[in-house]
Amino acid sequence: MNKIDTVRLKQLIEASIFVADKPVTPKKLKETVLADFTVSSVQLTNALSELESDYAHRGIELVKVASGYRFQSLNSLSPWLQKLWPENAPRYSRALLETLALIAYRQPITRGEIEQIRGVAVSSNIIKTLTEREWVTIVGHKEVAGRPALYATTPAFLDYFSLTSLSELPSADAFASLAIKSADMSGEKKEVPSETTDRTNDKTEPET
Repeated sequence: MNKIDTVRLKQLIEASIFVADKPVTPKKLKETVLADFTVSSVQLTNALSELESDYAHRGIELVKVASGYRFQSLNSLSPWLQKLWPENAPRYSRALLETLALIAYRQPITRGEIEQIRGVAVSSNIIKTLTEREWVTIVGHKEVAGRPALYATTPAFLDYFSLTSLSELPSADAFASLAIKSADMSGEKKEVPSETTDRTNDKTEPET
C-alpha cells in the first residue's frame, strides 16, 4: 500500500465527488479511488471536513446527505440558478406536497390514513409520481382487513432535501411553507393544512 499526502488525498476526494453521478460515501472512496493507498478513517474524515471548510464561502458547497457526500449549489442562489433551466424546473402541486408531508411525518402510513387526515381521496397520479421519483416506497402492509400498503420515505427523499436523517426534518409548518411556495409556482389555489389538520369537509382532489 502506498502513502498519500494530505493535498493529493483532498484532490482525489474532491475530484471523485465532483464526477460522481450520485452521493459518495467514505466507504466507497476507500474501496475505489483510495484502494491503492493507506488511508485511515480519521484521515478521510479530516480531509472531508477540510474540504467542507474550503467550500464554506463559495457558490458550491460540499454537503453530507443520507447517501453520502456531494457537491451542490447554495440554496440561497436557487432563484437565480433556476433561470438556467426554466423549462425543467419541477413544479409540484400542493396536493402532492401535502401527501408527501404526511408520509414524511407520520410514516409508515397507509393511503387510507392519508385520505382520512386530508378528507379527500389521494390521486393515483400523486402516489405514482412520489414512487417514480423514489421519494416514497412501500415498506410493508398493515395487518388489518385488506392489508393496505404502508408508505415511508426513502434515502432519495433525504438526499433531495439535503438531509442525512429524518431527525433533521424541519417543522411541519416549515414543510407546509415549501408546499405553498411550490404550489404558487404551479398556479395551485388549494389551501395547505398543517400536519394535524383533519379536513373532513373537502371532497375533491385537485389535479397534480
